[in-house]
Amino acid sequence: MEKKDRKNKILIVDDDENICQLLELYLRRDGFDADICYDGSTALSKLSSDTYDAAVLDVMMPGLDGFEVLSELRKFSDLPVIMLSARGEPTDRISGLDRGADDYITKPFEPQELIARIRAVLRRFKPSEDTKSVTLFNLNVNLSDFSVTLNGEKIDMPPKEIELLYMLAKTPMHVFTRDELLKSIWGQGYTGDSRTVDVHIKRVREKLGDNPHWQLTTVWGVGYKIEVF
Repeated sequence: MEKKDRKNKILIVDDDENICQLLELYLRRDGFDADICYDGSTALSKLSSDTYDAAVLDVMMPGLDGFEVLSELRKFSDLPVIMLSARGEPTDRISGLDRGADDYITKPFEPQELIARIRAVLRRFKPSEDTKSVTLFNLNVNLSDFSVTLNGEKIDMPPKEIELLYMLAKTPMHVFTRDELLKSIWGQGYTGDSRTVDVHIKRVREKLGDNPHWQLTTVWGVGYKIEVF
């Protein structure tokens, strides 16, 4: 059976339900998957627990505004973000771009223009097919050459420890169960038990030490995650 490519999944964040529903309609019509939320706190929860290819983020929202959400997001992810705003002043654009936005568009806008901009940032962001690398603050894990660097210094690790660290660092704040990690890294046919994961986690922690930006955390009774601060 021919394998279908996964659709790009876009998170739409805006407190205007009409805009969200309109964008969702256009995105799905153009072959994207779309998810919606209406406030900044919910957006951060979704962004830290689910996998998206890009986000469309409104600036003016109650509670956490779009700039605050973007600042928090950039602590753990380089996900492409397009800011939406009813304000088109240069200072607002500069503020968004300085905080790590990839594009900025003012309201009102044509939905098709926004779709085109989403496609543009996805093309720029798309990694090389031969590169499997993730960077989290001062940590880089590269599966292409099975290397780990911390603060620019190479850390010696065997392949399974590197694969384990890569899986956790690729989706920070997401809790992986021991069984998920075991099946993904050691394979379905592995006959050992979940204590194998615990032993490897312990070794990885010892090699990485304490970090001011993130921590490899045990979620008791569930599994492990990389928590960012």
